[in-house]
Amino acid sequence: MLKNFSLHPQLDKDTHLLIDMKEFQVLLHKNATIPWIIIVPKTNETEVYNLSQDRQESINDMTKEIAQFFETEYSTTKMNIAAIGNMVPQLHIHVIGRKPGDACWPDVVWGCEYPYKDYSEKCIERLKLHLIKGFNNK
Repeated sequence: MLKNFSLHPQLDKDTHLLIDMKEFQVLLHKNATIPWIIIVPKTNETEVYNLSQDRQESINDMTKEIAQFFETEYSTTKMNIAAIGNMVPQLHIHVIGRKPGDACWPDVVWGCEYPYKDYSEKCIERLKLHLIKGFNNK
């Protein structure tokens, strides 16, 4: 865990903080058009493979919980999971729920022009509570 953790300004600008855990932050992309959560390990590492095995397993567990939620709540049929970091060097893992006919299908979401839709506070809170419950059951 990083003692003086701070979120990259671009991630801060583009997301809502859902959960602030000891070793991770879980963020929700502000555009509700496509379900999109970002996991940010509190580390100076820039690559997932440089994390401890335990932290990699935690990311896998979190990714699975998020993917299952997206399948249930948004009827997604494909998960795009990536730690690209070309523009934002801070390690972060995207979990994006996709399905045929979504605003960018079949293209990637990066660089795709799609409509902006806000999340309601009620929806954000519901998602947060569901994920906290799911993460705590691991």
